[in-house]
Amino acid sequence: MFSENAIKVLNKRYFLRDENGQITEDLDGLFGRVAACVAAVEKRWGLSGPAIEQLAETYKRFMLNQEFMPNSPTLMNAGKAGGQLSACFVLPVPDNLEGIFETCKNAALIHKTGGGTGFSFSRIRPHNDRVAHSVGVASGPVSFMTVYDAATEAIRQGGTRRGANMGMLRVDHPDIELFINCKKDTSKLNNFNISVAITDKFMQAVKDDNDFDLLHPSRTVDGKPEVVKTIQARTLFAELVHNAHATGEPGMVFIDRINAGDPMQLAFDPSGQAIAGTEDIEATNPCGEQPLGPGDACNLGSINLVKFLDNSQSDFDWQRLGQAIELAVRFLDDVIDANQYPFDFIKEATLNNRRIGLGIMGWAESLILQGIAYDSEEAIARADRLGAFFQEKAHQASRRLATERGDFPNWQYSSWGAKGVHMRNATVTTIAPTGTISIIAGTSSGIEPLFAISFVRRVLGGMELIEVNPLFSEIARKEGFHSEALMRRIAEEGTISHVESLPAALRKLWVCAHDIDYIWHVRMQAAFQKHIDNAVSKTINFAFEATEQQVEDAYMAAWDLGLKGITVYRDRSRGGQVLNIPKKSSFAGLAGAANSSPTRGALALSILPAVEPARLAPALKAAPKMGRSDMPRIRSGSCPQCGGEAERLLKFEACSLCASCGYTSC
Repeated sequence: MFSENAIKVLNKRYFLRDENGQITEDLDGLFGRVAACVAAVEKRWGLSGPAIEQLAETYKRFMLNQEFMPNSPTLMNAGKAGGQLSACFVLPVPDNLEGIFETCKNAALIHKTGGGTGFSFSRIRPHNDRVAHSVGVASGPVSFMTVYDAATEAIRQGGTRRGANMGMLRVDHPDIELFINCKKDTSKLNNFNISVAITDKFMQAVKDDNDFDLLHPSRTVDGKPEVVKTIQARTLFAELVHNAHATGEPGMVFIDRINAGDPMQLAFDPSGQAIAGTEDIEATNPCGEQPLGPGDACNLGSINLVKFLDNSQSDFDWQRLGQAIELAVRFLDDVIDANQYPFDFIKEATLNNRRIGLGIMGWAESLILQGIAYDSEEAIARADRLGAFFQEKAHQASRRLATERGDFPNWQYSSWGAKGVHMRNATVTTIAPTGTISIIAGTSSGIEPLFAISFVRRVLGGMELIEVNPLFSEIARKEGFHSEALMRRIAEEGTISHVESLPAALRKLWVCAHDIDYIWHVRMQAAFQKHIDNAVSKTINFAFEATEQQVEDAYMAAWDLGLKGITVYRDRSRGGQVLNIPKKSSFAGLAGAANSSPTRGALALSILPAVEPARLAPALKAAPKMGRSDMPRIRSGSCPQCGGEAERLLKFEACSLCASCGYTSC
């Protein structure tokens, strides 16, 4: 069942329109279009017309049943002229003016088709460095980021959303301090997320309280990179922590750990000759979950876990889930061949590695339906078990495709080839934030906890109503504790953690992002990360009162627990936060939200569908018996597109989204 919010988002951004702007397809048409486009490529594997039609019907039902959703470009562009289907790109940024602006042009064209781009600016010489054949000096990486940002601002993705970028700089680059501070002014670089590419050497220097060398990206002395400056590692780390505490950026990406886990990492013999691999990864996509080599692209998709709970609602139906994983891997592998690539160099890199990124959504909702608190040892254990199962089945599916279709072309240079393990795809699993597609699927986003139980909605005429999470509302009404006073208080506070009239067990089950201690966020990400090929996109949320020391502790825990990257966000640490669960007497502060810009900061708001009574049993165990009433009115901010119409501004890693009209800031 597709919710009102899902239909509004689909109407705004996904359904095809004629030359007059009129919608020309419905749900069946949308998913039928996507399925037919993707299934058609299997003709090359010997499928006949009827078999392809049957496969297309299977793919269509997979999406119509909200069991699986591919990334937005696939939904928007499949079956259309110039259908670019990939979500993630990483483009090389060389240290010359022609190359820098060529990459800027390429990024603009990718944004136009709905893709997001990642860049490492680490090859660019530092500011004030000498420029060959010129009397001038270099302007440095940050200055060129502003150029890319302006270009992104001018491009609309598919006519409905702006592009999103990831800008990265190595921690040993001489301009690292400028980079760390480049978004201190939150009006700058609004089309960029920024992350520092952290090396093992730097983290060890922080732990040992040692000095750390900043190295010129191209000049050498006696065969080694020229040391431009030596700093105290802990001083730089403290500056990074300070800015993350203040604004949510920069994030940290553990680049050596990413490369160590990349099957295509370059390896050299003692003489310096490459003996394995084809790349060193330098950057990720905008939300950080998909590391890619220069010029590579990836297709993402996510399975809705809620659809695979067993009849008892106490566990997953592992057999059905395994079958879904196999079908999803096949779908994403087909997307690689159905794709129309924006540039030949991207097509070559993508076809040679055939990376896909299959992940999950609905984790928080599935835990609630099983009666398991997000911040509990049982939830961590379940994440570990699910992650291991997911990885095993996804790899089995890729190996089966390799038997049928052949290994990915670069297999012989990969760690898979070295081990003799046949794989159709260099990497298979990724956990993305699933911002928009989780709304379409009617579930919570990625592996995030709920952001809030209740929020506000403005309707025509200026009336403002409380809107309660449908699953919670269903339980409250069924058990008789749905009262006007209670719902007003929840809307004011966002969560029920301090509503002492409710049982402790219920408050524990319905814990929200800012109720959860940071270490549970980090541990949950780590539980999944150890089983995932690529990376996991998740925000580590902090209460407004959190200290810089707590942020530092989260960063160190992320390193110690094996994460590939970390993003933190302290509640209300940025002006104009896109989604804000207000405290009492603070509603006027939401006025600036309409003009706010994207940051990875505020966590995704989870929108749950209407719930069948049979699914409620485990969650009902903790519910009390109380009175009933109607929902009260309350204040909110507004969407810059639909204004006084009904709106809901949500935050999904790099992007903000109005769930009522489909407006998005990226």
